[in-house]
Amino acid sequence: MKKAIAFLLLVSFAAACSSNEKEVKTKDKYEQTKETLAETEKKNPTRFLTVDGHDRKNLIGQRVIKGTISNKATVASYKDVDIELSFFSKTGALLEKDHEVVYETIAPGGTASFKTKYFAPKGTDSVAMKIVAAKVN
Repeated sequence: MKKAIAFLLLVSFAAACSSNEKEVKTKDKYEQTKETLAETEKKNPTRFLTVDGHDRKNLIGQRVIKGTISNKATVASYKDVDIELSFFSKTGALLEKDHEVVYETIAPGGTASFKTKYFAPKGTDSVAMKIVAAKVN
């Protein structure tokens, strides 16, 4: 009887130790996955940043461009976002390209708004926006 109780205590102690080891291994895997996710987000800011906006013409003939930058990353924050503005004619011909840098920090899951004015080339019908680069904060 004493041997059976000793055996049960030994088995329960071994089970408790092995489950603790599993917890530690699972936690290590989580931390490792989190690190690789952070590295991916830091290396590819254009993959996690999106820009959306519109333009209009004001009274003195300038193009007023308003937009919002969204950060879809879960770990990385970005700053100094470089946006390429492409000006197109009615027929879709590219007239000019320009760059605008938004000097704000965008937290994971956050957004930043911007507004800029340009004297666009003659015949501009629309403006397209694209994220070119950003710095990791």
